[in-house]
Amino acid sequence: MTRLVVLDIVGLTPRMLAHMPRLRAVADSGFQAPLGTILPAVTCSVQSTFLTGETPAGHGIVGNGWYFRELGEVFLWRQHNGLVGGEKIWDTLRKRKPGSTVANICWWYAMGADVDWTITPRPIYHADGRKDPDCYTSPPSLHDAFDTFPLFTYWGPGAGLASSKWICEAATKVMAMHDPDLTLVYVPHLDYDLQRFGPSSPQAVAAAVELDAILGPLLDAAFARDATVVVLSEYGITDASRPVDINRVLRSEGLLNVYTQAGMEYLDPWTSRAFAVADHQIAHVYVRSPRDVAEVAKICATVPGVDQVLDAAGQASYGLDHSRSGELVLVASPDAWFTYYYWLDDAAAPDFARNVEIHRKPGYDPAELFFDPAAPAAAKRRAGVALARKKLGMRYSMNVVGLDAGARAVRGSHGRLPSSAEDAPVLLCSSASAARSSIAATEVKDFLLDLAT
Repeated sequence: MTRLVVLDIVGLTPRMLAHMPRLRAVADSGFQAPLGTILPAVTCSVQSTFLTGETPAGHGIVGNGWYFRELGEVFLWRQHNGLVGGEKIWDTLRKRKPGSTVANICWWYAMGADVDWTITPRPIYHADGRKDPDCYTSPPSLHDAFDTFPLFTYWGPGAGLASSKWICEAATKVMAMHDPDLTLVYVPHLDYDLQRFGPSSPQAVAAAVELDAILGPLLDAAFARDATVVVLSEYGITDASRPVDINRVLRSEGLLNVYTQAGMEYLDPWTSRAFAVADHQIAHVYVRSPRDVAEVAKICATVPGVDQVLDAAGQASYGLDHSRSGELVLVASPDAWFTYYYWLDDAAAPDFARNVEIHRKPGYDPAELFFDPAAPAAAKRRAGVALARKKLGMRYSMNVVGLDAGARAVRGSHGRLPSSAEDAPVLLCSSASAARSSIAATEVKDFLLDLAT
């Protein structure tokens, strides 16, 4: 059996690869090919396609989150693998080669996956409201083999290289300790500065260079085991600087309702006629009554920054026709992306809006990557005070994320299908015998299985 190491390098494109000689060398004895991604080109959906060979219509992961109709709640960034339909790669691998072992190092929907070794970020949520960095491992004995996971460099204003370095070192250690037949590794570093500053920025180039350096030891360890290495990416991040407040539009049209507690407004999905779950350059619009779908579609089509409005037939053409999808799916213009914001006055914004709260916000918020651009020094001072309170065991709130100022600071996004090969995903493989001119995301599972067996 061939050992296989699969590195999911978020945001890797030919444009970024030009600055990463160590990673490019993977293809020196093998090949490089363009990778055709899916709609939506977001982490949870594309990873699920890689691992099942299905489109979202089959595996059900229609975005990084969606409106759970059966619960009446919007949730993003769930972690249970039971949400993913279809036969996973590890199940198919074991059918072909019984006894095969698999390690999942930080790919999404890791919890409950039927693999041999799992590591995934999982903070400690204390009863008094404090949040401490940590990770979940399976088996539990694996936990103490590693230093504390640097959660606050994995996402938020402090997101940076340390989290990807930790992940690469953890993967190297798991390979040394357990020698898995298939090792899946998710490396997020390019996600940060490419969204903050855009892929054309000097900061993006610097991020690629520094990531290339920390990938070196992991690649060396993989090749020392005579493993075949596959490097792939879910999407390319493109220049985008136009936030589209789709929920504010729906509210102004009398379609979206809120309720108020302690002076703060909260989305009311139970009585709203229509609301959107924003996810980068994609938004699922949930419409309560079939009678309203045509009207809502017409309204959305007139919003500046909306490029496509997909009804049921349109969604089917992209393999996005699933019961979890909205009645409508919006695709942003190339330079635009969707905010989740629904309040019309910042004084009425919920307190979670100014914090890094990926599980409480009813949509994705890249403003979390910045200290409030309207007053960054003040935001950092608030963070310092909050950390002091945390060390004293007191309740605290970071309150560092900007609202509209944060949204206006964003310079890169993804989610729509790429229009340029330079900004599209790519696949590298160290095996020349597996070479092909291109590969679709839905073909990745079988491609990996052929390499592993």
